[in-house]
Amino acid sequence: MNDLGATKQILGIKIIRDKANGTLKLSQSEYVKKVLNRFNMNEAKLVSTPLGSHFKLSKEQSPKTEEERDCMSKVPYASTIDSLMYAIVCTMPDIAHAVGVMSRFMSRPGKQHWEAVKWILRYLKGSSDTCLCFTGASLKLQGYVDADFASDIDSRKKAEYVAATEAGNEMIWLHGFLDELGKKQEMGILTQ
Repeated sequence: MNDLGATKQILGIKIIRDKANGTLKLSQSEYVKKVLNRFNMNEAKLVSTPLGSHFKLSKEQSPKTEEERDCMSKVPYASTIDSLMYAIVCTMPDIAHAVGVMSRFMSRPGKQHWEAVKWILRYLKGSSDTCLCFTGASLKLQGYVDADFASDIDSRKKAEYVAATEAGNEMIWLHGFLDELGKKQEMGILTQ
């Protein structure tokens, strides 16, 4: 058996090691370029957010006529979502919320839904060189919440509050656990 040295790539994910700074970066820039090319978005205009705030998406925007359904059946909606899901799982958690919202409409996507998916692709074009970076620095526990409770027009429920409460309980437990491990954490809440 031969030692081929440190791995530089696996499953299309580029591995970048910086021993001097103690970092390991994972990049899918080539994968993103292939996805953009596959869905004819490589010349698209860049955007700075994964999902524009002007999108008010609902199941009511699904095709209603046979003509609309025929038109949308030619759109590669599901395969685009699949490609984005792979990117989320590997190196791009920043698009997880946007893709999750768009996956709600997989069974009957409408034109507005497709425009929102293309928006995500435009965001990826501008952030394709962004890497997932792991450091050897001290561990700092951070949690974030999406406070846009009314963005889901179809089902506004109390589930968000229940989930936020559970997440808070888990955060408190993790805070205590990390304290026991000698990794002291600051406790604070930041709002906008």
